[in-house]
Amino acid sequence: MKPRLFSSHAASAALSTGFRPRTGGIVAATACAVAVAAAPAFGQVAVTLNGPPVQVRPYVPEPGLPNVTIPLGTLNPFPSDPSGGAGSPGDPSGGGSPGGGNVAPSDSLSTMLSQPWGIAAVANAQALGVNPSALAATCVLESGCQNLGGSGAQGAFQMYPAAFNEGLQTALAAQPSLASQIVQGDAGRMDPTTEAIAASGYLMQAVQSLQTAGIANPTVLDVRSYYNFGPQYGAPVALATDSEPLSQIVPASFMSSNRLPASMTVGQWRAFVSGKIGGAAGQSVLT
Repeated sequence: MKPRLFSSHAASAALSTGFRPRTGGIVAATACAVAVAAAPAFGQVAVTLNGPPVQVRPYVPEPGLPNVTIPLGTLNPFPSDPSGGAGSPGDPSGGGSPGGGNVAPSDSLSTMLSQPWGIAAVANAQALGVNPSALAATCVLESGCQNLGGSGAQGAFQMYPAAFNEGLQTALAAQPSLASQIVQGDAGRMDPTTEAIAASGYLMQAVQSLQTAGIANPTVLDVRSYYNFGPQYGAPVALATDSEPLSQIVPASFMSSNRLPASMTVGQWRAFVSGKIGGAAGQSVLT
């Protein structure tokens, strides 16, 4: 007597209920398994990533370095300022709320964070109450955040010895614990972490100078005149109208050393700076 073959439905039912199929059922079950294997693997679907790449997050803290947390999936870990922190150039109000505000997204901040020393610079700026985007905008304008040498200004923040020492003293007076991170002497200008601390301190000096001049809440664009042209001309440029010729406020030697045309107005200079740092220009310097 020939064995009776199971249909594929019967074989599946027999396997699912625990019954042992006859010989013919084994053949049918094998055919069923081959058919299943040949079916598309719907779990293996190609996925296209959407958004910024996942960042590397350091998990071993460096001794003496304040912790800073950067959430996955974003280059800018700081909350946005709903008002944008913007004020019109030369506006004594400076925009934003007095006393500082939130840190808005900034391409400059992303540029600085891409550097090996960027996270340390952000943490130290925060410890000093300086907006990290203001610090980042400074290094973008000065060097593209590259550690450049030279006979005069040096480093990622292109500081001269006098400004470097003044800024460092201001920063360490406000936060003495940062002393453990600095490279002593003039060599510190070529150490980005050290010079970032000094640049933060110099921005703090700029804010104090502009506040004394009547700008209650200086923006990154306001303090750029102090950083670019020094304490003597910082406030006059920040308070000037857009139509004033820049050469009537700062010496011709400053114009040439900064490669600025003699015909440039204050408004044109502001547009030039803002074009390089984008939205960071209107943010408050202090947080």
